[in-house]
Amino acid sequence: MSSDDLPPLTDAELARYEWQMWTRGIGELGQRKLKAASVLISRIGGVGGTAALHLAAAGVGRLILAHAGDIRLSDLNRQLLMTTPALGQPRIASARERLQALNPLVEVFTVPANVGPDNAERLVAQADVVIDAAPRFEERFLLNAAAVRQGKPLVEAAMYDFDGQLTTILPGSTGCLRCLYPELPAHWRREFPVFGAVAGTIGSLAAVETLKLITGVGEPLAGVLLQVDLRAMRFLRLPFGRNPHCPVCGAASASPVRDAAGA
Repeated sequence: MSSDDLPPLTDAELARYEWQMWTRGIGELGQRKLKAASVLISRIGGVGGTAALHLAAAGVGRLILAHAGDIRLSDLNRQLLMTTPALGQPRIASARERLQALNPLVEVFTVPANVGPDNAERLVAQADVVIDAAPRFEERFLLNAAAVRQGKPLVEAAMYDFDGQLTTILPGSTGCLRCLYPELPAHWRREFPVFGAVAGTIGSLAAVETLKLITGVGEPLAGVLLQVDLRAMRFLRLPFGRNPHCPVCGAASASPVRDAAGA
């Protein structure tokens, strides 16, 4: 998409996003790229929900949110798109309401299901960038495979306790999630210790990575795994390469990564 094809900004958008357009390298062109972009977020809990909040506030034009189930009391220490009055109601409905209350200029499409074999390819096909914040590795592997096949940038964001991990996968250029984790981790548990502030920190970093991919500003964590230890406030960058024997990307059959910046 050339700059001439990017959607113009309305007066309301120019006013709403004025301060962020002062950011070096963004300006009106960068904001138009954000408006033109679609982002899929798999799970909108503490990590994905925080990412969704920041992307909606920043004016990403279209958010596609996938998450099944109803709000439980144990969600509310970290899932900022959920509310106490909405207990027992679908998570996805609460998320849409909260995001559109924050920014009605953003389109929010909701899928009341988790990513699975029946919908992974279709959901990824609708997005320019994918954020993976799922708690199950089975879902993560499905998103990774679909993103690699379709050449879509994938932001991998995860946390446990006071620790977090983040990387950006650019199909055809970097290794993928299966390069990092060839098999399902043997002792991974679906339920784990979590503070909302820790999940929110990783979700915010995932939003920053996504904004960089869309606008073309800065350097994404391509081929770099960021490990975060918030107990010690220690951040470690670990380069990783493509595994030539990876069952997903090792055969070099992935499509070249698409230009998420739109220009």
